Amino acid sequence: MPQSEMLRAEAAPPRLRWWTELPLILLVYACYSAGRLLARDDVTTAVDHGLAILRVEKFLHLNAEHPLNRLFTRHAWLGVPADFWYASLHYLITPALLVWLFRSRAVRYRAARTWLMTSTFLGLIGFSLLPTCPPRLLDAGHGFVDTMAQYSSYGWWGGEASAPRGMGNLTNQYAAMPSLHVGWALWCGVMLWRFGGTRLAKTAGVVYPLVTTIVVMGTANHYFLDAAAGAAVMGVGLLLTPLVLRAADRVRGSVALRSGRSPQVSEGAQAPIVSGGCQTSAGERFPRQRESALPQGAGPDASPADTGDGAPAAAR
Repeated sequence: MPQSEMLRAEAAPPRLRWWTELPLILLVYACYSAGRLLARDDVTTAVDHGLAILRVEKFLHLNAEHPLNRLFTRHAWLGVPADFWYASLHYLITPALLVWLFRSRAVRYRAARTWLMTSTFLGLIGFSLLPTCPPRLLDAGHGFVDTMAQYSSYGWWGGEASAPRGMGNLTNQYAAMPSLHVGWALWCGVMLWRFGGTRLAKTAGVVYPLVTTIVVMGTANHYFLDAAAGAAVMGVGLLLTPLVLRAADRVRGSVALRSGRSPQVSEGAQAPIVSGGCQTSAGERFPRQRESALPQGAGPDASPADTGDGAPAAAR
């Protein structure tokens, strides 16, 4: 396989189509949903991890969850909107931004999508290795109130996380570490800040992840360290994104070449040299014109000038 062909195959990013992107995103979300169910029966370990996080936060003098939870519990005008925020916005804003990037920022979309998906898979590893009981499911003696259960009459959710009533058994309530609510909100904030283009979009890019962090703690769904871990997962995912993109390009280029299809050269990529490396000299219109300059049957004294205009005269 010529090295130049492989380099061109790796340099040209694929042309993205919505009918290929949508199944890919749905597949990743299905893996996310399935992965959250892996450790849901390991309740004892999850509770131990939750209590360990509380002890670490107490040692570090971090206690944002309790005052926020008491505030949301005592004031329905804060608690109810917070529950709606927690139960719905990550399902709406994240895909909406993906669609917006795909349609209006196509050059940036592939890297942004890969960053989000890579970080999501890292979060699944955290759910599997570190099942964690959220504050709302700890013993009442620890001072937390489940606001989702308290205000369940206002929304579609029951007393089991943000799942619709009767579907609580389809979710893993012990997937608190890391908080992908915060991680996805951070991704959305970065996209709005970088590509929003207006002051309102940049403001939303700051407000959305900050409010989401407050909401996940105030509703007793996450600890502060869960939120910090969600941001850290997004940071690691961002660092891994170039590696994932290069690996995907190599695999795509190898598959295209083995299947006999010429890989598409993207806009701005170096086009192949038509002349095969040959250069024209002065007076030549095409490479190697001199090789066919003399007509068949011409005598040894024939001059290239007899073959057409613009051919250089032979040396005498």
